[in-house]
Amino acid sequence: MDLTPLYLSAKLSLVSTIILLVLAMPLAAVLVFVRFPGRFLVDSLVNLPLVLPPTVLGFYLLVIMGPDGPVGKFWAGFSGGSIVFTFGGIVLAAMVHSLPFAVQPLKTAYEKIDKRLLEMADVLGTSPVATFFRVILPNATSGIAASAILAFAHTMGEFGVILMVGGSIPGQTRVASIAIYEYVEAMRYREAAILSFILVAISYMILLIVNSLNKRSSQHA
Repeated sequence: MDLTPLYLSAKLSLVSTIILLVLAMPLAAVLVFVRFPGRFLVDSLVNLPLVLPPTVLGFYLLVIMGPDGPVGKFWAGFSGGSIVFTFGGIVLAAMVHSLPFAVQPLKTAYEKIDKRLLEMADVLGTSPVATFFRVILPNATSGIAASAILAFAHTMGEFGVILMVGGSIPGQTRVASIAIYEYVEAMRYREAAILSFILVAISYMILLIVNSLNKRSSQHA
């Protein structure tokens, strides 16, 4: 049996999660600690993928990333090629769709940080950037771990957005969820069952890890 779709799903999840964490950690800090007009609008925009149907989100991403879209034009000027129906394209799509799953655990962790630590850093004249790296991040390790795990798990099972933006190109964009769908369509139930069982096992393990992290966090609170 070809396990390439499973490998591709894992690769997609790992790459998108790493990039997403780098972006989500400061974004969540801004949403929690910085007061600015329209903050609720930004917060709602970040959480929009939670309520949008994946095909709707995928359609708009396809338009934006297509040859006539702003992202598509920028990418074409930078690389000379198209970003849709490529691995890079599904990485970007997965990041957008998994953004709230990365941001929410971080916001929860940041909100639990003792405000006296932040006040002390401010009194000592520590810059906001230094406070972020020296105070906020070291006290939000459980939230960072939960963010990474949830974003990884969500991307592993992604279907609609990936199909819209990447299609089903073997070895490039044909991830496990799409392979399962195609196996069922072709009535190849054995292959579909094997891939489905592996994804169920991975998802269950991830839930166990997240629950363990939450338990430890509540015990130390």
